Amino acid sequence: MEYYQHILISVDDSPIAVAAADQAMILAKAFGSKVTIVSVVIIDPLTSVSFYKNVPGVTDYFMEAKAHAKNILAELGLKFTNAGIETHTQLLAKQSPSDAIAELADELKADLIVVGSHGRTGLKKTFIGSIAQDILTASHVPVLVVKHTQ
Repeated sequence: MEYYQHILISVDDSPIAVAAADQAMILAKAFGSKVTIVSVVIIDPLTSVSFYKNVPGVTDYFMEAKAHAKNILAELGLKFTNAGIETHTQLLAKQSPSDAIAELADELKADLIVVGSHGRTGLKKTFIGSIAQDILTASHVPVLVVKHTQ
């Protein structure tokens, strides 16, 4: 069995996400892996997509978040492609980023998920949450958690 034929990289706009992508690039080059880079725009569970379409301020925020995520995906996608790595990008709008990423990993038959973690603990983690921790719980495939920027 060949390892890491398809690596799923979860990114946002943080420096730690870029560091995670850099680690994924090292692995992809070493194993000849293809990669899918995904960004998840969170939909508020108390509302819905139809709500975003009806409230101008919220619609603007949601559309800006999607545009920003598309830019990040385009930049990283180009970086990986220029490195000679078969690369795909995906933008998802979901209520639960961790569930969306775990489901996408299953759908794509990814061998590895790479995600950055800010390493928050205590009350910060309680109030802010930990998407990386939630991905570890939700995923059926191995997860590489990158905690520090280089």
